[in-house]
Amino acid sequence: MGQYLIRRLLQAIPLLILTSILMFLLIHAIPGGPEAVYDNPNLDAAGRQALRASFGLNDPLPIQYIKWIGNALHGNFGNSLYTSQPVGEVLAQRFPATLELFLTAFVLSLLMTVVLGTASAAYQGKPLDYTLTSLAYFGISMPIFLLGLLMQDVFASSLNWLPPSGTATLGYTFSPFNAFLDHLMHLVMPMIVLAVTFTARWSRYLRTSMIDVTRQDYMRTGKAKGVAPGRLLLQHALRNAVIPLITIVAIDFGSVAGGAAITEGVFAWPGMGQLFIDSLNRRDYPVLLTALLLSAIFVILFNLLADILYGVMDPRIRYS
Repeated sequence: MGQYLIRRLLQAIPLLILTSILMFLLIHAIPGGPEAVYDNPNLDAAGRQALRASFGLNDPLPIQYIKWIGNALHGNFGNSLYTSQPVGEVLAQRFPATLELFLTAFVLSLLMTVVLGTASAAYQGKPLDYTLTSLAYFGISMPIFLLGLLMQDVFASSLNWLPPSGTATLGYTFSPFNAFLDHLMHLVMPMIVLAVTFTARWSRYLRTSMIDVTRQDYMRTGKAKGVAPGRLLLQHALRNAVIPLITIVAIDFGSVAGGAAITEGVFAWPGMGQLFIDSLNRRDYPVLLTALLLSAIFVILFNLLADILYGVMDPRIRYS
């Protein structure tokens, strides 16, 4: 296992380098250029050249990339062109909100996926299966922004059960416990919207995998020996059925560094997704580059975690 992990981490190095080069070129290909944030009409040509020189934008792209990646390896990702804050501080302010949203949505999604996917497979071809399948297709086809707006209209505007957006109610002084409850109330709708999106896809993968597993010989043998159906389904079938699902879950959670841009935008959730959209509009390329690089690192790490979980769920899998 140790040699396998070392080999995979070493393989990730050239992949990250190639990804960073492509991202760097892509950001600099944005119309207007990264210096567009300082597009001051009162600035003359000499002032523009001085401004570009101060940020190293007059250097050839290979030189700019070498400087950027060299600083990044030392933990210096530059300063935001919009706020002049260090990029690390900007990301540190936004990442906890995204992590909170993703963790709660993922826990809820996993619970719903196991229940709905297992039930759909157990009652294959029956009314419950058709109902759950229809709900899953509805969740897959429903645009996230539309689902978010519908929930805001129903639960915030019409019923007034939940706050429409943000992370806290402004203008009120709460005790610590009430402030915590207020924050949870703000979290409910974006968490559900994100969870519905994940559950709709994951439950279909789990259903298909469960149906395939229940047709295996060892399942028929267990049934012939009198093993209780519930135990046979949950203890023997589910453990093997979740193996294909692990890859999908790992990839989805690997996107946590990029945030859920649409969900965060609809609910004004101050996370990485909203930061990325704002930085894109502002041409704040140091923030964009760092966020993209962080997303690539997370995807690679969680794919590695998925490979490790394969061996945990199925001891027959060996690493060489």
